[in-house]
Amino acid sequence: MKLRNKFTNGIVLILIGLLHTQCVLTNFQPQFKGFSESWFFNISKGIEELPAAVGKTDFESFATFWFFYFGLLIIPIGFLVHSIERKKGILPFSFTLSYLIVVLIGAYMVPNSGMTFIMLPHALYMLISSLIKQKKAKNC
Repeated sequence: MKLRNKFTNGIVLILIGLLHTQCVLTNFQPQFKGFSESWFFNISKGIEELPAAVGKTDFESFATFWFFYFGLLIIPIGFLVHSIERKKGILPFSFTLSYLIVVLIGAYMVPNSGMTFIMLPHALYMLISSLIKQKKAKNC
């Protein structure tokens, strides 16, 4: 079996999730330790931090939480995508388009991030390769 058949878009998503999670555990230890002390239940002061303002909002904890949460969320999505690709060979157009839209929003909101430089090209690749595979399947 070729390596290409084993290395799916799902594997890329799993790697992104693992890297996110690992980054939090190595680079944001004080914030993560604070989360774990409350069993990941009380990570902010809630309504007291609104409206968001310097000195009022703990932006480091906020960013750490979303970075960690996104990492954990993308891992099972990666397993799902991997499974679909291995069984069917083609990702549904609706999924790839939805993924691209979510990534575009993220890239717009945080332009100097991995969302723009890693996930946007990957989302475009997923969409284009899905369309090409669907077109080939119709012609057979």
